[in-house]
Amino acid sequence: MSEHCNCGHDHEHEHEHFHMEDMSKYDQVLSQYETHISDEEVAQKVARLIEEKVPENDTPEVKKFLMGSVELTTLKTTDSEESVLAFTEKVNKFEDAYPTLPHVATICVYPCFAKIVSQSLEVEGVEVACVSGSFPSSQALIEVKVAETALAVKDGATEIDIVMSVGKFLSGDYETLCDEISELKAVCGEKKMKVILETGLLGSAENIKKASLLAMYAGADYIKTSTGKEKPAATPEAAYVMCQAIKEYYKKTGIQIGFKPAGGLNTVHDALVYYTIVKEVLGEKWLTNQYLRLGTSRLANLLLSEVVGEETKFF
Repeated sequence: MSEHCNCGHDHEHEHEHFHMEDMSKYDQVLSQYETHISDEEVAQKVARLIEEKVPENDTPEVKKFLMGSVELTTLKTTDSEESVLAFTEKVNKFEDAYPTLPHVATICVYPCFAKIVSQSLEVEGVEVACVSGSFPSSQALIEVKVAETALAVKDGATEIDIVMSVGKFLSGDYETLCDEISELKAVCGEKKMKVILETGLLGSAENIKKASLLAMYAGADYIKTSTGKEKPAATPEAAYVMCQAIKEYYKKTGIQIGFKPAGGLNTVHDALVYYTIVKEVLGEKWLTNQYLRLGTSRLANLLLSEVVGEETKFF
C-alpha cells in the first residue's frame, strides 16, 4: 500500500528496497555471513561428526597435545594468595616431574592474583590469564571494566578473558556491545583478549553465530564458550557454530581467531570432541596451543592419567 505524504518520495518503492545505508554497520557486518542456521541441523551435523571422527583422534599423541592446550583455572570464592601460589608451584614442578610432556598453556586466575602468579611462575611459555571486566556477569560500568583490565595487565597478565555484555546482545544493542569489546581490547594492547559469549544463555545457534561474528569484528583474539558459572556451559553444538564463524571470518578477513571451549569439560572424551570439531571445521592450522585452548582444571589430571597410563592427581 502506498503511503501518501507531500515529501515527493515514492514510499512504496522505498519499502521494497531496504537500503544498506539504513542498516547499522553491525547489521551490515552480519549480513555478509550466513547467520540463518537451524539448531536441528547443527545438532545432526555434530552428532554425525562425533560418531564418525572422534574415535580416530583418541590417541596418546592427541591427549599429549591437549595437555599443552589446557588453561589451568582457579576461579573460586575461596582462592587466596596461599592457594594460588600452591597452584602455580604445581605448574613449576610439573616440568621436572614430566620432562617429556608439554606444560599447560596458561594459568587463569582473578586479576587480584595476577601479580603473585606472574612473580612465582618459572616455566617459560606459560601464559598468565586473568578474567576481567566484572567476570562472570559483565554487569559493571565500562570505566570499572577498563580499570580492572588495565590493573590486571600492569600486574603481569599476559592474556585477558572478558565476558561479552549478554544483556546488551539480547536486547539488540550491538553498538554498545562492540564498543565495550573494542575499548577493552585497546587496554590490552598487544596482549591477547578472549571474549566469552556465555553461549548457554544465547538461546539459539543463530545468536551464537551472530555473537561470535560481532566479538571478532570488535577485536577479540579468541572467542570462548562460557564462564563455567552458568548452565549449560560449553556444548559441542555451540563449539561447532563458533568454529564455523571463525572459519568464515578468516576467509573474509584473513584474520585467524583462536577458540576456547570452557565450562563443563569433565572428561577426556569431552576434550577429544572439541579437538575433533576444531580439526574438522577449521583444520590443522588451528591445532596448536596458540589457537586452541581448553578452559578447565579437572581435565589436566584426567589427560595426564591417560597419557601416563595410571590414575594421577598431580594438579
